[in-house]
Amino acid sequence: MRNLKAVYFKEMKSYFNSPMAYIFLVIFALITGYFFTRTFFLFNQSDMRSLFNIIPLVYLFFIPAVTMSLIAREKNLGTMEVISTLPLKDLDFVAGKFLAALSLVLAGLLVSMVHFFTLTQVGTNIDYGAVFTGYLGLALAGAVYSAVGTFASSLTDNQVVAFIIGIFIVLIFFLMDKMLMFVPVALTGIIQYLSVDYHLSNISRGVIDSRNLIYFASVVGLFLFMTVRTLEIRRWK
Repeated sequence: MRNLKAVYFKEMKSYFNSPMAYIFLVIFALITGYFFTRTFFLFNQSDMRSLFNIIPLVYLFFIPAVTMSLIAREKNLGTMEVISTLPLKDLDFVAGKFLAALSLVLAGLLVSMVHFFTLTQVGTNIDYGAVFTGYLGLALAGAVYSAVGTFASSLTDNQVVAFIIGIFIVLIFFLMDKMLMFVPVALTGIIQYLSVDYHLSNISRGVIDSRNLIYFASVVGLFLFMTVRTLEIRRWK
């Protein structure tokens, strides 16, 4: 646990010692603010539905950008060789990196909550349960995409390549339930279940089903496991 914390705080420090975290949070806030005010003031809708619909799209590009340097940077700088000599488990290393990226994503969601507080001051008939489950779903989706990005960063020492791989995998999970008309009927249930957006939409409607939670936990665990295995394989080469 001590090593995990050390990796986590080191990564968080690297985020906030560079412009990356600030650029991410500012642009994230501007984009979410635009879509919230557009719905609220132009269409007189006192809910956060449009915000919850746009954030998953923002995730597709922002989270791979946040995670692309997690492990690829270490490989490019040659520090992975030094890290491999330390009494540090690969799982602690990967989990610390993943949690740092997820923390930055959650910070972006926290910033967007200013729109919720605005809504409580001027809106009426606010469904607090739907707001809570909406943010819960976005946090879980952010965890899945952060795990995917961490895995993509472990595959290469080039951050741009890691960014492209991360976007590619994330898009696959996002588009699965949008492409059901092109797959055989026998496979539609499986493809739909594998889609992040399918489970996110269920939670956003206020339905917290154990099957959705198991899905998110399983996908995060799978990609973190594959990241650890990738590091182990490269170490033995």
